[in-house]
Amino acid sequence: MSLRWRILGSIVVVVLLSVLASIAVGYYATQFRLDAFVDRLGGDEAVQLAGRLSREYSATGSWATAGEVLAESGHGFDQAGQESEHESERGESAELFHRDPIRVVIVDSEGRIVLDNRRQIPPGTGVTDLGGHREAVFDLAANQTVGHVYLDVEQENLATESHAFLSALLYIALIGGALTAAVAILLAAWLSNRITAPVNALTQATQAIADGETADLPVTSSDELGRMSAAFNRMSAALEAQRGLRKRLVDDVSHEINSPLSVIKLEARALGDGLQSPESASQHIVEEVDRLRGLVSDLDWLAETDQGEFRLATEPTSLHDLLSAELDRWQPLCQARAVELLLQTDGDSPVLDIDRLRIGQALGNILNNAINCTGSGGTIRVSTGLDQSGTAKIAVIDDGIGISREDLAHVFDRFYRTRQSRENGLRGKGLGLAIARAIVNAHGGKIDLSSDGPGQGTSVTIRLPAGE
Repeated sequence: MSLRWRILGSIVVVVLLSVLASIAVGYYATQFRLDAFVDRLGGDEAVQLAGRLSREYSATGSWATAGEVLAESGHGFDQAGQESEHESERGESAELFHRDPIRVVIVDSEGRIVLDNRRQIPPGTGVTDLGGHREAVFDLAANQTVGHVYLDVEQENLATESHAFLSALLYIALIGGALTAAVAILLAAWLSNRITAPVNALTQATQAIADGETADLPVTSSDELGRMSAAFNRMSAALEAQRGLRKRLVDDVSHEINSPLSVIKLEARALGDGLQSPESASQHIVEEVDRLRGLVSDLDWLAETDQGEFRLATEPTSLHDLLSAELDRWQPLCQARAVELLLQTDGDSPVLDIDRLRIGQALGNILNNAINCTGSGGTIRVSTGLDQSGTAKIAVIDDGIGISREDLAHVFDRFYRTRQSRENGLRGKGLGLAIARAIVNAHGGKIDLSSDGPGQGTSVTIRLPAGE
């Protein structure tokens, strides 16, 4: 069964159970309250009727006018068993419970029947037990009890009226429940479709991505489903970017490996044909093998960082001494290319708890890029100091070929080479900045790169925690 039908079925079952439970509770609660109302009505009516009879008896000194009191109260009948003239005049204004369902019996102080409005017991008959509510009738003048009035709400007669009332109530409740259920089912169908439509679209888009295609989901709301669609679109864009990078990585790695192998093959063939001297051929072969070894080492090192196996051997290190040693190592290459390499120190040089070898490797990668991208007569400035937050900062600023805006977001991606480097024929594997970032991140620092565009130079800034 599909998710849509399961959601729709669950909602429909809940709605139907809720409607049925509401009808059942309403029906039985009404019945209970109706029974309680009838019982209370009999007691109240008996008290009121006893009060009227007491006043009438006190005024006349006999039971002669008791029938009139019953007629005025809506309980009197003539000799034929029909409603009294007074009650006929009241007509529809008399409530249902004040007429047929109530039996009234008046008994004198000696226990003999004075009046029975149902004519079931003749007057003068002695009785000992009567049902219903019993209230005393007093002679207010003599302040003594002269009899009792029994008022019994006849359940059999009332049951018919109650059943009719409850049946009508149940019928109305069922109609209302059916309408409510119908509206709820329509809403449930709309809601289940609204919930499952993005899920179905997500399934189709996921299958499209699995098939190597691109897919985006429409974001039509800001709720959880909308955020899910937006997150999927970001994932899809990231996967597409990674797919492009992976293709470029394969192409670049193939190129980086194929070029040295081609040179090695040519040198070996030339050596075998006697076209190349052993010394020259061996030197070229060793250079290309070193190039391959460097590529493999870089890839192995990046694999270690990805797998969390990278370990640092930290020690207190003077940042000034580290930079001075790195600049001394790269000065010969700068002099050969007529590039000026300068060190600028801002204030006291901090001592950092770092892995000197790894930070030197990161600085070497950055300086090598700067030297390759800076033409003859250019300048590379390396500055160091502490910023306002107490973080150690190293900035490498060159005035070389610069980087275009569209390349800035990818300069730290592996095997990524900027358009300017390719157009200027600069060799490289595109791993230097990726390795530098991994080293700086492992030290808890940050590395940033900025450029104003092609021909405007590049600035790379490393920030490392200075510690206490």
